[in-house]
Amino acid sequence: MGINDLQAKANEIRQDIVKMLLKAGSGHSAGPLGMADVFTALYFGGVMTYDPAKPNWEERDRLILSNGHICPVLYATLAHAGFFSHKELATLRKLGSKLQGHPERQRLPGIETTSGPLGSGLAQAAGYAYASRMGASTRASTELSRTSSAQATFRVFCITSDAEHQEGNHWEAVAFAGKNNLSNLTSFVDRNNIQISGYTEEIMPLEPLKAKYEAFNWSVIEVDGHSIETIIEAANMAKAIAENPTVIICHTIPGKGVDFMEGRWEWHGKPPNPEEAKKALQELRTLRGKIKSEHE
Repeated sequence: MGINDLQAKANEIRQDIVKMLLKAGSGHSAGPLGMADVFTALYFGGVMTYDPAKPNWEERDRLILSNGHICPVLYATLAHAGFFSHKELATLRKLGSKLQGHPERQRLPGIETTSGPLGSGLAQAAGYAYASRMGASTRASTELSRTSSAQATFRVFCITSDAEHQEGNHWEAVAFAGKNNLSNLTSFVDRNNIQISGYTEEIMPLEPLKAKYEAFNWSVIEVDGHSIETIIEAANMAKAIAENPTVIICHTIPGKGVDFMEGRWEWHGKPPNPEEAKKALQELRTLRGKIKSEHE
């Protein structure tokens, strides 16, 4: 896809998120809207290797969603990628639905782990990455060493929130991945500066975040989380780093694309009402027209 198509795809995903949350009557708005460009880059920008017709293909890349509450953006992306019918998006959070308020691994194709408890996803991702490298080493009939450069059988991508960096087990995973030089692991931080009860830097400051990761033997790339081109470039750069895992700190705007939601922590954990959804969709459709005209 060209950049125009990618931007249009992200806009479509944002519209689906609003519609899903309105239909559900509950859920999180700010995070999913803010991460639509990152998910678009990963699934439609040539970053990830996957086949929706074979969701359990052994050599597929794995995406671990640690902050499971932003699952509307994952669900919408997977539907657009062809993993399941787009019609299922209307069942978000319904009783018995495959699209629960937090992802459940066995309910939907394309979901790699069940997520909910914040701070746990990076440990799961690091385990996947370590196992991938072990598999590559085993196939080559060589012993896995602490600094093994054996090519992994698949790559692992992990999505984390910034606020879950307040969890101690997250930093245990950071230490493990750094110590084991898991170069086939790329983590993305949704650095939107909000959490459910306020702004991160007021509740529990995270800075200097870059320096903290570097201290644990990670390569760090910081990007504009709404520049799809830049996100793709950063992800491909991470693939070329053979010495250690990479974290891409994505500076995002919570509620991106919807003016009355942007930057407001109050929209972390609530859905739009019918009038708000109408306004949000009108704004996103207007933005879609601007995207199209700018590239004609």
